Amino acid sequence: MTKEAALERTMNPAEHRASDLDPSRTLATLHAEDEREHAAVPPVDTPDYRALRERDRARRAQAESALTLLQERGGASAEDLFHAAWLFNHGDHPDEARRAHELAREAAGRGFRPARWLAAAAYDRWCMYQGRPQKYGTQFVPDGECHRLWDTDPTTTDAERAAWDVPPLAAQLLRAEEMTRTEPQPPMTDAPAWLKAALSRWGKSG
Repeated sequence: MTKEAALERTMNPAEHRASDLDPSRTLATLHAEDEREHAAVPPVDTPDYRALRERDRARRAQAESALTLLQERGGASAEDLFHAAWLFNHGDHPDEARRAHELAREAAGRGFRPARWLAAAAYDRWCMYQGRPQKYGTQFVPDGECHRLWDTDPTTTDAERAAWDVPPLAAQLLRAEEMTRTEPQPPMTDAPAWLKAALSRWGKSG
């Protein structure tokens, strides 16, 4: 390895991580890290939260590299696709949520059962980021006073939800009530544009 290459590797370790290891193992490791960190997310208005989101972005970049390597080596497994979808589902933009949905849907289509719920959740997040009603009812948001289920397509049935391992709508509404009792409200001044537009629609101050 040249001195220049060694220096680049030192300065940009995240860019090389996926190529240094087996890409399937990389995706599994990234998924485990993400799952562990998101089990206890810091308050959104703190440096710890901003640092978490930076690590999320780095994990998505590494997942993209790992998927590219897997394609070059014959393709990703259903579990690989699920792990990558999990990471993209924590993205900030509609395109990332859509990517998560497509990856999870393919994994589910190959018979990987845990990907069913994720495919539905990522689809709902994609809709939410665009300001549209979600289909299945997996996404919850704060509104400054309570936690609420994001607007949901009233034509979706509980049978459709069950097909994707999503609980019935009544159970999701109860979960929103529980979240209101147990989770604090973040400052709405830092809400993303899609949520601020919803707050205005709901008659809430943002």
